[in-house]
Amino acid sequence: MTRRRVSILGATGSIGRNTVALLEAQGGAEAYDVVAVTGATDIAGLADIARRLGARAAATADPTRHADLRAALAGSGVEALAGADAIAALAAEPADWTMSAIVGAAGLAPSLAAAARGGVLALANKESLVCAGDLLKRACAAGGATLIPVDSEHSAIFQCLRGERGAEVERVILTASGGPFRDWTRERMARATLAEAVAHPNWSMGQRISIDSATMFNKALEILEATHLFDVGGDRVEVVVHPQSVVHSMVGFRDGSILAQLGPSDMKGAIGFALNWPDRAPLPVRRLDFAAVARLDFAAPDPDRFPALRLAREAQALGGLAGAVLNAAKEAALDRFIAGRIGFLDMAGVVEHVMTRLGPEAARAGGAYGLDDVTALDAAARREAHALAATGARMGAWN
Repeated sequence: MTRRRVSILGATGSIGRNTVALLEAQGGAEAYDVVAVTGATDIAGLADIARRLGARAAATADPTRHADLRAALAGSGVEALAGADAIAALAAEPADWTMSAIVGAAGLAPSLAAAARGGVLALANKESLVCAGDLLKRACAAGGATLIPVDSEHSAIFQCLRGERGAEVERVILTASGGPFRDWTRERMARATLAEAVAHPNWSMGQRISIDSATMFNKALEILEATHLFDVGGDRVEVVVHPQSVVHSMVGFRDGSILAQLGPSDMKGAIGFALNWPDRAPLPVRRLDFAAVARLDFAAPDPDRFPALRLAREAQALGGLAGAVLNAAKEAALDRFIAGRIGFLDMAGVVEHVMTRLGPEAARAGGAYGLDDVTALDAAARREAHALAATGARMGAWN
């Protein structure tokens, strides 16, 4: 039997490692021909994954670690590569299924390369759609690629829409856990530490995505992602806080009915759905015990404590490359918060200032832009954000 060709971009992150676990549970190297695995700084972890899956090639994003990766793969027969260009080249290698799980805007070029050569693109890198949704969708259409979302929320919507007609969709409802600061006052949030921001109550995720959950910038990006994935206007995308993280998202139809997708707080569910699509296969995830769940709560998000949602709607209204500006400014502000240079609430303030300054330029891009345009505006937004963050005082300089 012909083995299915797969690539994992971002194999050493939480999404990547869950993908590896599912591949191994479904036969590993005997069932899959692993074309490529990529990672960043975890060289030992990347080499271990490449060996276990019998990958043809492995690449680290850090060109200074090329020799380390070669040494870690010595005698394995796995080709060792390094640098952003190498990762994009591996993403373009023929594969039937590609997991795009590189964090941040760095995942855009590899996602585009994978889309252009076709197959199934399992997209966990929401920034690819946020920064360049029109460009990615054009690449998928030209290459004949099938785009399947892996964010738990967008996977839920995708599943709710199976067999439904898009014209009958009235609204899309994204659920949000509310993060660790769901019940905190704004004053207390202003003093939040890095350790507190990373301590997500429901999900086990990486540092950056956990902080994005705490600010609700992850949900801001998901609003923009949903407009591209499901061809709905931003006014038809709602956000509701759901502390239990059991309902992963919902779709409302014009007859008033709502379909919801429920499951445990385990990313293997969304990853496994994308891996086995269009079929469903047994997955090693906990089964819901509704008696144990007991209750499902929902509440509107507080716009004063979580301004990221408003900023997303402003970016969606601007159009063009406003999503790229929002994301780049967010990533730069996040860098500053992690480094202890600005306070928790300052991140949204930095993003708002950058959007005010670069938003008109971003809007002028319309839908006719290329990767170079995205890269240039991304760099400009990061420079602006770092400059702002460097001059502002901690704790509310822009709020």
